Amino acid sequence: MTFISIQDDKLVWRKGNETLQIEAWGRDSLRVRSTMSAEIVDRAWALLDPEKCVPRIGVGESSGEIENGKIKAVISSDGRIRFATSPGGKILLEEPPVHIVIPAGREYKSLGSDLWRIEARFLADEGERIYGLGQHRSGLLNQKGCVIPLEQRNSEIAIPFALSNRGYGFLWNNPAIGRVELGANGTRWVAEACRQVDYFITTGDNPAEILERYTCATGRPPMLPHFASGFWQCKLRYKTQDELLSVAREYKKRELPLSVIVIDFYHWPMMGDWRFDLEEWPDPAAMVKELEGMGVKVMVSVWPAVSPNSENFKEMNERGLLLRSERGIPLYIQFKDKLEGRYEHLYYYDSTNPEARKFMWGKFRDNYRSHGIKVWWLDGMEPEIYPYHPENVRYHMGSGLEVGCIYPWTHQLGFYEGMKSEGETEIITLCRSAWAGSQRFGSAVWSGDIFSTFESLRVQVRAGLNIGLSGIPWWTTDIGGFLNGKPEDPTFRELIVRWFQYGAFCPLFRLHGCREPFKDGTGADNEAWSFGDRAYEIIREYMFIRERLRPYIMDQMQIAHEAGLPVMRPLFFDFPDDRISWEIEDEYMFGPDILVAPILYEGARGRAVYLPSGSNWTDVWTGAKSDGGQWVEASAPLERIPLYYRGDARPPILG
Repeated sequence: MTFISIQDDKLVWRKGNETLQIEAWGRDSLRVRSTMSAEIVDRAWALLDPEKCVPRIGVGESSGEIENGKIKAVISSDGRIRFATSPGGKILLEEPPVHIVIPAGREYKSLGSDLWRIEARFLADEGERIYGLGQHRSGLLNQKGCVIPLEQRNSEIAIPFALSNRGYGFLWNNPAIGRVELGANGTRWVAEACRQVDYFITTGDNPAEILERYTCATGRPPMLPHFASGFWQCKLRYKTQDELLSVAREYKKRELPLSVIVIDFYHWPMMGDWRFDLEEWPDPAAMVKELEGMGVKVMVSVWPAVSPNSENFKEMNERGLLLRSERGIPLYIQFKDKLEGRYEHLYYYDSTNPEARKFMWGKFRDNYRSHGIKVWWLDGMEPEIYPYHPENVRYHMGSGLEVGCIYPWTHQLGFYEGMKSEGETEIITLCRSAWAGSQRFGSAVWSGDIFSTFESLRVQVRAGLNIGLSGIPWWTTDIGGFLNGKPEDPTFRELIVRWFQYGAFCPLFRLHGCREPFKDGTGADNEAWSFGDRAYEIIREYMFIRERLRPYIMDQMQIAHEAGLPVMRPLFFDFPDDRISWEIEDEYMFGPDILVAPILYEGARGRAVYLPSGSNWTDVWTGAKSDGGQWVEASAPLERIPLYYRGDARPPILG
């Protein structure tokens, strides 16, 4: 009896109640879907329609094979899948062998209806290193050995794409709540509730080629607006229009570069009104006009949360535009809203509902864009429900367990579609979460509400590199961290100098934080000059370094737009043949020509730096030249971050 056939350019395997199909999905890539239900569901999730590829498919007595460019999959009659390079046949990834009583590569447990708890299992490989998978607080670049929750949280971003040093990229194309276990004895992808296995696998000759294939399948960012490559000023929070304008005017008086200034939360009368409180912001249009005259864009914070006292709550509730619970009390988060001055139960709009997205965009268009505001900060968008029980959440698109990871993606989609409908071409949203393919909606990501410590700074380096390898090239942190920084504290002053140096060499360059003391809903001063004269002198220099680098940065953003490659990336991305480069977690390349080795420990005035083989290197500060393939000791007085030019390249870092 044969279980394998060819149907419509797909390799199909059927046995018992399981149906599995493998098909070409763009160059050097395959998509795999399998189900125990009546039929495979044709749902795209993160994937775009693929470019047309004609695979080679063959079926023998005991196996079938599909080959698409550099990748092929072989499925045996018992349903086991192996992926290998073509030509050459090097194994990339394979399911475990079928055992008499132990399920092999795929296991389904019925939850009733068409939902299943699903596991997809693969063999582990000694020496494998795995990168990407979004942004996490583990402080690890190599994710091998980790258990990664597939669930959105503040500062924990689940993007289920893994890049392996074995030469493949793997997308778990499934927004279900779950986890991936990257153990020494096997890899296991788990979805707590979904309809089918669905994943995408690709290969390439190097990490850049793999990222190109992955972002071709999930989308690439639009071109970064030029203003976004400059310096962004933000704090929690500017309370009035006059205060915001006075800060911008001071930047101009000091002749400091300023591209974006941010209006944070509580600028509204009530959470969910999505408009300015005109007592504190009496003429937003005039404010925007003055700032535009300075060359400064206004970004405004807008939340997906709604107070039951908001002017919009009744209509949204009656029209079914809010998230709801499957049982018991409605979903909410406790939050101290502005006018009430006490904790309220805030609800969330349902971003998976097209009608809810349309309603929301109408408010943003009428109440913000009408004043000239076109840059959006999407905060609290996981959504931040506490306590969070996804099995009790009901979305328009499905149950919380089935689709819970996609909320930020659909929220970003609503803004992207709204801006496009108004004829806008420069689209950027600053977001606290993301999912696979978020980059195609002009979504920039920041690392969430992090602490103001050197330990936190060390974590950011790895977090930023991994999210870049997950397809998101626009990324930033709160320079100085968000929580507990005290401007008068000498340790914090050293920290913010080191963070500014690092921030100048991040894709986006943004100062933000809730500085101590925090009172009356606002933090202490958080401007470039707020941390003492010595810190200001250094910070000012790095602001101008960033300004000089903007043409270079925009060149890299063009590459991100056209090929999906991150601006900030681990050393192995540019030097895959250098074995040691795969092990370095606290240095990175900023574009192809600048090696950055940030200072990540309090009191450090130097560090060891690895210079990859395959190039020679020049110390930016001293002009000293070194061959690649060796460690050097870099001097790092407080005013310096170790930087190296690659080869003969000389991006304009120095004035």
